[in-house]
Amino acid sequence: MQRYFVSPDAIQDERVRITGDDVKHITRVLRMQPGAQVICADGTGRSYLVRLTELGQDAAVGDIIKPLQENVEPEVKLTLVQGLPKGDKMDLIVQKGTEVGITHFVPVETARTIVQYDAKKESKRRDRWQRIAKEAAEQAHRTVIPMIEEVQPFRQWLAQKAASFDLILLAYEGETPHGLRQELDRHAGGVSDTGGSIALIVGPEGGLDPEEVAVATQSGARVITLGPRILRTETAGPVAAAMILYHFGQMGG
Repeated sequence: MQRYFVSPDAIQDERVRITGDDVKHITRVLRMQPGAQVICADGTGRSYLVRLTELGQDAAVGDIIKPLQENVEPEVKLTLVQGLPKGDKMDLIVQKGTEVGITHFVPVETARTIVQYDAKKESKRRDRWQRIAKEAAEQAHRTVIPMIEEVQPFRQWLAQKAASFDLILLAYEGETPHGLRQELDRHAGGVSDTGGSIALIVGPEGGLDPEEVAVATQSGARVITLGPRILRTETAGPVAAAMILYHFGQMGG
């Protein structure tokens, strides 16, 4: 069944009002008619089965049939701190990371970031990434859309946000004796499958430089390896996220 996200204030008096591009998708792409049923999520974890009653050019309105009890969001809140990659790789990272279950994305500038920062372009790119996250969340039947933060310097993020996480993991291709599972096992008491927050740091093409790794470890990050094979920057985040959530029983099994 098709799923759409609406703002909480679009749900009033047991009715839902859908606006924006989703209206075109309902009327022109899917060619739905009054009486069709869809699922609407308000982005806060609540979702509803809705019967469409009015279809116009600017809005689709429907009646709530019933609230849904959907337990799809991971209990462990996972933030991906991603070194800004070249081209459209961040699009793929956001899409696949959202499907896996990441709740927050933080694109950061690092010493080896190749992309030149441009405030106007970054605003447009952030809007695109947020749109990609919305579409991926709908496809994956999530009830929350991950938040995409503004691009910021990596060291600034460490200084301002590192202390707020239960565990920070830094994927690094340099020599390290700690595998991901070993590090998760060591900190199982601080992060449980019924709550907790983890930040996963992944560098851009070329990885993080040694000084950045040193600053991150001083801020509490635990350096881990993802195995003997080197993963591309656009692969490492979603793969490691899936491994983390699986470890805490959030991916089935």
